[in-house]
Amino acid sequence: MKRTTPSLQTRMNWLIDAVVFSSGLLAILSGIYFLFLPAGGYQGGRNPMYGVTILFTRHTWDDWHTWTGVAMIAAIVIHFAIHWRWVVTMSKSVVNAILTKGDHLSKGSKFNVAIDVTVAISFLLTAISGIYFLFVPASSGRGALDPGLIFTRTVWDLIHTWAGVILIGAAIIHFAIHWRWVVKVTSMVISSLRARGNAVERQQLGVSEA
Repeated sequence: MKRTTPSLQTRMNWLIDAVVFSSGLLAILSGIYFLFLPAGGYQGGRNPMYGVTILFTRHTWDDWHTWTGVAMIAAIVIHFAIHWRWVVTMSKSVVNAILTKGDHLSKGSKFNVAIDVTVAISFLLTAISGIYFLFVPASSGRGALDPGLIFTRTVWDLIHTWAGVILIGAAIIHFAIHWRWVVKVTSMVISSLRARGNAVERQQLGVSEA
């Protein structure tokens, strides 16, 4: 049986998607940690979760969330740059679908477009608010001033939290829609890597291929 080798573009797409998935998963897990274990409180106070440590300290979770988020943003920017023509084409299709009430699109296509738009908007809001917190860290001390860039820090926090929640839900649906592609390409890439590894091993052993 002839082995199917993925093209260079397919392997690049898979690699970028793998970085997006892995960094996004870590950002999601750390984000869920902060969602259910909010900051604040003091020992002996009303916050029953004060001082609770799950696997890592709060500072470590914060570092994980920050830098995996940065990695995800960078990977998605590269992803958009590579697929820029597709993005432009899809944007035109979405605008056309809205103007024509989507008469030329199937129900499946409409749903897919809606999920893609939701992912894009929620990601943009999550990324912008995340960059705000990266470059405008919280000021320590009572009476510290809120810089109030466009919104207050509280509003930025709400945007980051709930845009992130929407992004998680939409991304899961997006992943489920493209599950067959993920399984197919992943198996192709793994098979290709194994074949290359076997070929290198045979060369090292001085065994020529038939």
